[in-house]
Amino acid sequence: MSNLEREAAPSLCGGRGFVVAEPVRELLSPRHVKLGESSEVRRLLPNLGRRMVGAWCFVDHYGPDDIADEPGMQVPPHPHMGLQTVSWLHEGEVLHRDSTGSLQTIRPRELGLMTSGRAISHSEESPRSHARFLHGAQLWVALPDGHRHTDPRFEHHADLPVVTAPGVKATLILGDLDGATSPGTAYTPITGADLALTRGADVRLPLEPDFEYAVLSMSGEAHVDGVPVLPGSMLYLGCGRSELPLRAESDAGLMLLGGEPFEEELIMFWNWIGRSQEEIVQARRDWMEGSRFGEVKGYDGAPLPAPELPPVPLKPRGRVR
Repeated sequence: MSNLEREAAPSLCGGRGFVVAEPVRELLSPRHVKLGESSEVRRLLPNLGRRMVGAWCFVDHYGPDDIADEPGMQVPPHPHMGLQTVSWLHEGEVLHRDSTGSLQTIRPRELGLMTSGRAISHSEESPRSHARFLHGAQLWVALPDGHRHTDPRFEHHADLPVVTAPGVKATLILGDLDGATSPGTAYTPITGADLALTRGADVRLPLEPDFEYAVLSMSGEAHVDGVPVLPGSMLYLGCGRSELPLRAESDAGLMLLGGEPFEEELIMFWNWIGRSQEEIVQARRDWMEGSRFGEVKGYDGAPLPAPELPPVPLKPRGRVR
């Protein structure tokens, strides 16, 4: 899912000034956001106190939702620029369509990676015939200035590298971990991994000391560096770690997100990431006029209109409020 809030507010992200350059344990509580008539997500980034983790700038956790008698996910066509979207499922399926002509069903622990570059539009929906439960995460990665005007593209990777140790199975989503590299295209030094822990697991995961990290809990009971992290919450860990202790009280699912702290200052408004007020204004005009972002063919419904811009100028600032 993307940002469907009709009262969108700008998020001012980026810059190294507020990166915690040492290990910390900062528990982030989600903001509950209604999407449509019945769907609700738990938004972890951007957060009141923490805006980015490496290049990761948007994290929604949703489900498990029982959609046996429901249409499930129904996200009409909407635009993106300046970012990558990462679709990650633990249960269910999502049908992706975009303005480059991509049509792909994404299934659990398969990577759906869309690089918006200068402009793209897409839709996301549960297939007409779908599994009973829907459970996953939607994440964005900010593109650095040198790549944010690249051609839009979509990648689907069903076969991802797996790193194993007693009690843990790590599926590499994006970037690098413990010598393994994801086939997904990355534009900054980054790590995204899905961690499946078995009950009683007590392991230490190797990390890059120059990266900042956070761990999102998807399911189960787990302690991250001694801190209990409940499903739908995220623990920010700062930098300076060479390993991360993990302990599971039950079978548990976590997502490890990390990367080199993102230096550039950004403006994130609705589903766009830019560097100036003028870029955001132009993106909104282009979307509402039906130019630049292309057309999503095959979706049964109208595209989403963009929210109104705020009355105050948008200026890029730091990583926290």
